[in-house]
Amino acid sequence: MSANHDQAQAHDHAHDEAHEGPIKTPKQLAWAVFFAFEVPIIVIILLANYVTSSPKPSAGTEALEAMAVAARIQPVGSIELKDLNNAAALKTGEQVFQAQCSACHATGAAGAPKLDDLAAWGPRVKTGFDALLNSALKGKGAMGAQGGGDFSDYEIARAVVYMANHGGAKFDEPKAPAAAASAAN
Repeated sequence: MSANHDQAQAHDHAHDEAHEGPIKTPKQLAWAVFFAFEVPIIVIILLANYVTSSPKPSAGTEALEAMAVAARIQPVGSIELKDLNNAAALKTGEQVFQAQCSACHATGAAGAPKLDDLAAWGPRVKTGFDALLNSALKGKGAMGAQGGGDFSDYEIARAVVYMANHGGAKFDEPKAPAAAASAAN
């Protein structure tokens, strides 16, 4: 029986050693706890230093560069003054029609009256030159202000007279602006 007992004790001892961990003393436990907390902290600090060690411009250093300031304060719109002193530079009604109005008024697009369509222009001509000019300058229906062009009001008035006269009106050519009229003399 003693052989069986010794065998049982050896088996129990081997069984106990199989379930034991690498930490056998309280001193080993203290070091394991210390390293379990310190190693991740050191790794985090080293990673943070690595990420922040490359040279980067400080926040706002580019904010006062001349180009950046100019981009932030650029005007939203602009005013463009046309030279009305040169009467020769002003476009005729036909030139404005060809450049701007013909896109719709030559084809009848978007319900625009065609250039020589007396029936379509008749009711419009009866409203008078001022009403037609107002519609041309401010826009009407699908037509934008000035038909979407960038001509002077005088040039648009000349185009209105040109189109209306082709539609049966007998409007006189509008008078040139004062500056253009004095330059023509």
